[in-house]
Order: sequence, then C-alpha cells, then structure tokens
Amino acid sequence: MNLKTEFDGLKLKNPLMPAAGPLVGDTEKLIFMKDAGCGAVVTKTISTHDAHIPKPCIYAGKDYVMNSELWSEYPKEKWIEEFLPEFVSVKDSPLIISVGYTKEDMEILIPLLDPFADAFEVSTHYVGTDLSVIRETVKTIRKHTKKPFYMKISPHISNPAGFAKIIKENGANGIVAINSLGPTMKIDITSRSILYGNESGFVWTSGPVIKNLALATVYSIKKAEPSLTVIGVGGIETADDVIEFLLAGASGVQMLSAALLKGKQLYEKIITDLPKRLAFYGFSSVEEVIETSLSNHVLYKRSLPQLIEEKCVKCDLCVKICPYFAIEMKEIITFNEEKCFECGLCVVKCPTHAIVME
Repeated sequence: MNLKTEFDGLKLKNPLMPAAGPLVGDTEKLIFMKDAGCGAVVTKTISTHDAHIPKPCIYAGKDYVMNSELWSEYPKEKWIEEFLPEFVSVKDSPLIISVGYTKEDMEILIPLLDPFADAFEVSTHYVGTDLSVIRETVKTIRKHTKKPFYMKISPHISNPAGFAKIIKENGANGIVAINSLGPTMKIDITSRSILYGNESGFVWTSGPVIKNLALATVYSIKKAEPSLTVIGVGGIETADDVIEFLLAGASGVQMLSAALLKGKQLYEKIITDLPKRLAFYGFSSVEEVIETSLSNHVLYKRSLPQLIEEKCVKCDLCVKICPYFAIEMKEIITFNEEKCFECGLCVVKCPTHAIVME
C-alpha cells in the first residue's frame, strides 16, 4: 500500500505528522516522532521570547484536552543553537518549523530559522481576526524565505474562504486547519475556582471533540481555493480519521491531543493501521483518497425507519431519545408514521444497528 503524499516539493512517506504542542518541544521529542515513523515532523511553536506558562496547564477529559501552555517555554536561542541542529543532523523526513505570531516576530524569526526548515507553519492564534493584519504577516514571511509556509487558521476566524484568498494572494502555500478552540473554561465546583486557566481564566480546547469543525473548515478552504495546500488538524485519533480529512481536501494531517489522551504509541499505531483501513474502504493509495471528490446528495424526504427485529435487544434507547415521540415499544419497536420526522437519530444511535432507513 502506497502511503506517500507530496505537496509543495515536500515528500512525505505517509500523511501523519505531529501537531505543534508539548510532544514536539525539544530534540528528544522530535526524534521520538521521527522514530515513530511520522511522514514529517513539526516543532512546537517558537516565538521571539519564551512563554511564561501557568502550572498545571493541561487538563484531559474523555474526548478533549484543555491547555493553557502557550508557545515554547524555551527561548529562540535554545532552538537555534541546540534543538534544531541536533535534530537536523538525524532527520529523515521534512521538518516543518512552527512560528508565531506577529509581523514583527516574523521579521526576526524567519531569517534565523530558515537554515533549518524545510517549511514553516505560522500560528495566527493571538493576532485577531483582521485579515489585513494577516496579509501583512504573510508578505513579511515571503520576503524572508523561499521555503513553503502554511498559515494555521484559528476557529475564531469567521471567514475561512476570505482568509484563504488573502494568504494565497500574498505568497503562502497553504493553510493548517484548525488550531485549538477557545477561549474555553474548566470550573471546579468543590473549590469554587477556575482550573488550568491563564490570568483571564481561559484555556484552549482540542482533541476529538473539535474534529467535525476541523473537517468543515478544511472542506470550506479547499472548495474556495483548490490550488492551496491544506493540512488537516483537530480531532484525529484513528486511521479512519486520517482518511476523512484527506477526503475533505487535506494533503496531510497532524495529531497531538489524542496522543495525550491515549498515549504516544498512537502515532505508530495509526501509521500501521492506515494500509488496512485504506484497503477496507477500497483505496489503493493515499494519493487516490486525496484525488477522490466527495458527493453530497441532499434529500428532503426519506422513508420511515425500519426495524431489523432479530437485531433488536429491546434496550428502549430509541424510545428514550426520539425527539418527536414517534417510537414506542409494543411487542416490538414501532414507528408512528404521523409523528416520525425521518430525522435519522434512532438509526445512528441504535447500539445493535437494528434500525435502518433507506
């Protein structure tokens, strides 16, 4: 199975990369990602000064991570003099250096980091939503490097298509979509206090919980600007998730939060699982997935749900969750044709797949 993907002159042996964050914050962590088999390696975001980080800074729920960690806790000099030279000497795949945040920061950082980078990822998390500011930042970056660079879009940018148009017109190669969602909060009722927050009481949320927002953003950007490279990030935890992002328009993907929830071995597992899952869905390569167009058949009339009686375990879940009071347990599950809205909730929630809809 061919897992290779190529974009903007970067050749990846598979589409999975780490996302910028705590798992790529020094030489040891970067080498771990290389040894795990990642198609490219992305650094933690480097800025002009090291971050002052509140402790503790990472909270994990069932399907999300809340983080107040900010950018790298190390100064740029540590990266330039130690981490990057050490990693470049052993790397066997593209290195994407994450940088942030302002036009003024780019004037300093890009020339210093350019000798080590195969490409750049540029976080826009703290620069607001003014696209004219984004435009000037992109112009500044392109002035200082010939390498590919990708602007990382935050969910609070309300116009992804406009963002894509601006960055394309001014020299960027593509977009990383999306950054973590926020601001968000974590409250402890017992102590009547805010947990894991910064001075304002806020954190940023990532992980599987934001996957569907990330998919929609990737799809919107690729539809608006097909020539832009899109790297999908936000909620990936399985090989199937990788395939979904590629179908939505991504040429590669990044993952970090799921590894904080399930363990760092998840990178190697996804890369191992990917050939099997591609074959399961009838694909012969990653490139084939990327070249596949999604269909979207919108209907306004469906048929009444049908029960496969032998699969039904009479758990009554469908009765409890039906928002239209259209399902009743008689001798078997029964659907009220007059009340049923054909919404499909019972179909997707049935634990034994005993309900179907044409």
